[in-house]
Amino acid sequence: MISMINRLIFSFLFSVLFSFLACASETTSVPHIASDTAAKATEPVSSVDATHSKGFDPVGMIMHHIADANEFHILGHTTLPLPVIVYNKDKKEWFTCMSSAFHAHHGEGTVEVNGYKMENSRVHPTDGSHIIDFSITKNVFTMLMALTLLFIAFFSVRKAYATRENQAPSGFQSIMEPLIQFIAHDVARENIGKNYMKFTPFLVCVFFFILINNLIGLIPIFPGSANVSGNISFTLVLGTISFILINVFAKRDYWIHTFAMPGVPKALLLILTPIEILGLFIKPASLILRLFGNITGGHIAVMSIASVVFILGNVGKSVGGSMLGGAVAVPLLIFVNAMELFVAFLQAYVFTLLTSIFIGIAQEEHTHH
Repeated sequence: MISMINRLIFSFLFSVLFSFLACASETTSVPHIASDTAAKATEPVSSVDATHSKGFDPVGMIMHHIADANEFHILGHTTLPLPVIVYNKDKKEWFTCMSSAFHAHHGEGTVEVNGYKMENSRVHPTDGSHIIDFSITKNVFTMLMALTLLFIAFFSVRKAYATRENQAPSGFQSIMEPLIQFIAHDVARENIGKNYMKFTPFLVCVFFFILINNLIGLIPIFPGSANVSGNISFTLVLGTISFILINVFAKRDYWIHTFAMPGVPKALLLILTPIEILGLFIKPASLILRLFGNITGGHIAVMSIASVVFILGNVGKSVGGSMLGGAVAVPLLIFVNAMELFVAFLQAYVFTLLTSIFIGIAQEEHTHH
């Protein structure tokens, strides 16, 4: 068990590093956006008046919540600034600062810093140059926190096995062992077969990493609320790693059944072979889109229900409307959050289960007569 925990830790580190690289995005700024924002910043209208004149925008609020950002909104006008790390490909130079340098609130900065401005919670160049963004955004911050928590968990379990050899698990060890054994035996062994131990560390890492990010995302206040698993870059990297594992370690029979299925007329292969090749990419795509869609949909559902309070209350103008909205929204929020807690476990399990099934298909050996 100790050796498996060691392999699990190293596999987990490998997987998470790829997830961090996914958050480094190449972007191109649109110059007119910055100019429009600068023009808005000069308008002599207070933020409160603007809010009341425009009314409550639930769509904008929800999209702001589920999107990544260069800062962490804590409460009211209080935000936690995060490091901005940008490489400008056109100028061949790095730009670093804290997001607080833009005096941003809810993603809109009023100060231009060295040719950069904050738009929609992300930093962009004002001249439209191409950049690669390595910033520690709130999604990256959450992944780092999840990484730290899981390393503490894994190392504590490893230490417990080393110090209490051949003894019944106790404390936190007794919580982690059934989960690890479940993934190893009921998921990996049942779906992969005799070579299941080769892939178990990855499957355990993926399960726990998705699970803890899902759970942190359900916390409505800092350090939670980040929509990590609902970020397409995050699921794309996990799906890509699964795609590599499935195909790199696939058996010979898997490729034979993909390109030249035994017993099938050659004329029919002209139709079936392209379908099988397409299936190689559909499998990881289903993993990517399922996790992304379910987690994002859950966040949107929760925020949509919470918006009822502000819509009926007309952003504080109607106390009775706010009370009515709360009476309607609070019971629904309790129910939906309970469902989201279940979905957090379910989606981590489904991603792990389907990955093990796809690996098992690639590992299967056939006997042809």
